Amino acid sequence: MFDKIITPIVTPFHRDAQQSVNYEATGKLIDHLIDGGVNGIFIFGSNGEFHVIEEQEKYDLTKYVVEHIGGRVPVYVGTGACATREAVRMSQKMESLGADALSVIAPYYMKPSEDELYLHFKEIAESVKIPVILYNIPKLMGYNLSPAVVGRLAEIDNIKGIKDSSGDVENMQAYLDATKGKEMDLLVGSDSKISIAYEMGATGAIAGTSNVITEVLVELDKALRAGEKEKAAKLQADIDVLRAALKLGTVPSVLKRAVELAGIAEVGPARKPVVECSAATDEKIIEMLKYYHLA
Repeated sequence: MFDKIITPIVTPFHRDAQQSVNYEATGKLIDHLIDGGVNGIFIFGSNGEFHVIEEQEKYDLTKYVVEHIGGRVPVYVGTGACATREAVRMSQKMESLGADALSVIAPYYMKPSEDELYLHFKEIAESVKIPVILYNIPKLMGYNLSPAVVGRLAEIDNIKGIKDSSGDVENMQAYLDATKGKEMDLLVGSDSKISIAYEMGATGAIAGTSNVITEVLVELDKALRAGEKEKAAKLQADIDVLRAALKLGTVPSVLKRAVELAGIAEVGPARKPVVECSAATDEKIIEMLKYYHLA
């Protein structure tokens, strides 16, 4: 159901006192990505700074994104929250605004029991009719969403996928084993593991690096599907140049600056407390972009 390259877009902000949402830059970024061949636009993921965007801002931007895309590709919206009722409220609103599917991160800061996690996701999924993708990112959640609970959740009609950003190959395999025979897609969220995840049975990638190096990710997907192993290996290795640069600042400051310096869209800074990249970091980002002929 979910396949190929889906871009979890950065959320563009103005360089004003409020760091307000920049709709014009959002549209420009989306058009660039769709023209580049991505198969979906995902708003309010980790690189989209969902954790620092107010609820009404999310509704307003979702309405704009759905209207701007106009059915060209599916729109995925992140609606995860620590409180079940908040996640339900946002999920229902995003469905009413035209989202094609929802991505729901497991609650963070706390560590719910497996039964609590099951009931949390079940209530959210049953509150809407559109497909739901579970989102596992242990380094930010503080724990791993277990294969056992994922297997239970796969029994719920509209829970149709899981994005795994653990970077753990054994964990991805355990998800595949736990959901075997069920309509449950595995989407890889660790860009360094795309090739191996596809070999295992992943149907696609939600790849943050595709904000900048769209062609590399789209061509990697095509090469893997065509069985062009040598080409795929080169493209997979190419991603590492950008990934290394991302460590130069707090997520998603370097990614956003790379989008700007590549001339894709004026997406602005990450919201505070994350600060803008320094001039010295800009120079390193430009050197990185030259590798891809983007600067």
